[in-house]
Amino acid sequence: MAVVHLNGANITDWPSFHSACKAAFGFPDFYGDNMDAWVDCMSYLRDEDGMTKFRLKPAEKLQIIVDHADILQKKAPDILEDVAFCIEAINERYADYGENPALELKLA
Repeated sequence: MAVVHLNGANITDWPSFHSACKAAFGFPDFYGDNMDAWVDCMSYLRDEDGMTKFRLKPAEKLQIIVDHADILQKKAPDILEDVAFCIEAINERYADYGENPALELKLA
């Protein structure tokens, strides 16, 4: 399983979230710093499009670990809520194409 860590203690708002994600996931320079762009990039984890630095195998998942999630929950609960919602939607998209779920969220 591929793993990526986001430090919830360093995420204080949407700009810091997108900056952390761009670095952690290797999003392209044209990444739009919004959740639509986040979903787009995370929807190509098994393709060769270069939308992230990860290339998952058919049954592999990318585990997103949010370290210090309790701090992020206090500072910006809407971010965690939106991320969880988007991960669920992305996994449903993969299922619609007959693929295994690609993402797993872990709060640490």
